[in-house]
Formats: sequence, C-alpha cells, structure tokens
Amino acid sequence: MLRRLLSRVYWACSRWTLSSEPAPTRPTVLLGVPHTSNWDFVLMLGIAWRLGFPIRWLGKASLFRGWRGPLMHRLGGIPVDRSDPSRVVADVVDRMRAGESFGLVVTPEGTRGAGAYWKSGFYRIAREAGLGVTLGYVDRTTMTTGLGPTIELTGDVRADMDVIRAFYADKAGLRPERRTEPRLREEDAPIAP
Repeated sequence: MLRRLLSRVYWACSRWTLSSEPAPTRPTVLLGVPHTSNWDFVLMLGIAWRLGFPIRWLGKASLFRGWRGPLMHRLGGIPVDRSDPSRVVADVVDRMRAGESFGLVVTPEGTRGAGAYWKSGFYRIAREAGLGVTLGYVDRTTMTTGLGPTIELTGDVRADMDVIRAFYADKAGLRPERRTEPRLREEDAPIAP
C-alpha cells in the first residue's frame, strides 16, 4: 500500500505521464525499452507500483553486494552471475514454474549504450516458460511511459521481432543517441533449407 501511495505522489509531481494498458494478469516478460538511462529504472518502478503489478528484474551480481543487496532484493532484483549467463534463463524459468508470479523486467539492449543487437534472453525465457511479452516503454518525445500490449511469441524470430520493432519505432529514450534498434542475432542467421 505504501508503494502505491508513493507512486501516486510521484506521478502527480512528475513531468512524465503514465499512459498504460492494464497490467497483465499472469506472469510475463516485461521489456523495458528503450533503456538509455538509469532513470528508466525509476520510471519502471513507478509504473509497477501504480498499477499494483509485482515485478522482478535482472541485475549484475555486483549491484547486490554490501549495503545495496537487501535494498535491491526488496525492489525485486535477481542477481545475475555474468560468468555463467547460460544459467540465467534456466533460473528464471525455474522460479516461474515453482509458482512465483511476477512480471520479469528485461532490458534487452543489455546496456545503456548503443549496440548492434539486443540480447535474446528475454525471447528464450518467454518461449521456454510459455509467457507473453509485455512491451513496456519510455518515450521522451511525448514524455509518456507505460505498458503497451502483451504479445505471444510464435517462434518465428523475424516475424516476432517485426511486431516488436513496429511498436518501438516511434519511441525515444531519455538519451536517444544510446538506443539499440530491436534486432536479435538469430534474425541474421541463415535460414536452413
């Protein structure tokens, strides 16, 4: 209840407008795009708390060391050991299969800097756990943020990414020059005959 109150105050005082579809009613992978600033994290917490939607997010293990650890866990963080990234997908899928219900916030751009490809972990998690993908966004040009539609992935990576690209085509992050276009390496792989 305190989180909802804090979020109401935040949105009342913020220059940003929360323009959102209703929060999903089942577990989902929630994309946080474009991720170009650490302020995106504050906006995502504000969205989740205002909509009463429990979220979890992946963060590098170093964020959970020392005094920050308990705070990061309370904010929904799941530490990621980057020395063994193959475990990330399996760990998250295991949590959901064990009955945890949450929206897993993933920033597929990976960093707050421009790159050539998105990381495909969100896609693998959604496919392996049978989850939809909710398109969360920040758009500096309109000063709006929120949750877009939840889509079901088909397994056709190019077609699924075309839908995602179309949604994010007109969205600009806080630092637009740091944006990475929605593209997975798997899209550029040769198609088997």
